[in-house]
Amino acid sequence: MTTFVLVRHGETAWHAENRYAGRTDVPLTELGRRQAAALGTWAAGQRLDAVLCSPLSRARLTAEPAATALGLTPWVDERLYEVDFGRGDGLTRAEMAEAFPEELAAFLADPVTHHLPGGEDPVAAADRAIECLEEVARKLPDGRVLVVAHSTLLRLVLCKLLGIPLAHYRRVFPGLENGALTELRLRGGEASLLRLNAPVHLVLPS
Repeated sequence: MTTFVLVRHGETAWHAENRYAGRTDVPLTELGRRQAAALGTWAAGQRLDAVLCSPLSRARLTAEPAATALGLTPWVDERLYEVDFGRGDGLTRAEMAEAFPEELAAFLADPVTHHLPGGEDPVAAADRAIECLEEVARKLPDGRVLVVAHSTLLRLVLCKLLGIPLAHYRRVFPGLENGALTELRLRGGEASLLRLNAPVHLVLPS
């Protein structure tokens, strides 16, 4: 079995403003950089066999301190990109309500059947990310792997692997905190959730 520690990247300026950040490469805030450093401190005391991350700089820079602490080179994989939010990228919920109110209402009712206009199909997003994790699990069948990616993508992955309808991802997993740890065990296509949204400072050695 392979254990994955899933982490949402550190805070960005858009997240601090409650803007949807999809494929746009938004930089980390000062808080986001501190969250990345805390993840590195946590990783230094762990047995981790690989560090995997999205190509977007907010994920790469969050993963970097952990990889450095472990003496590893991060594996960057395009399948871990955040979901493309189309016309919603960079907007707040209020701005979307002004720009496309009917599409936003449909998205809020069912974010999978009615994803944001011009955006990516969440089913396809979940499938590409899970393909990546399963490939890593085959390479490291007894490994423990840190994965730094994005909130919506990771919530879709959790739903798909745990047998939860994807349309419920926003309700079942209302949010993953920046830099928090979610631990998942994957074996033979079946997943077990070991830890959810654990703040790093609560799992650091005293």
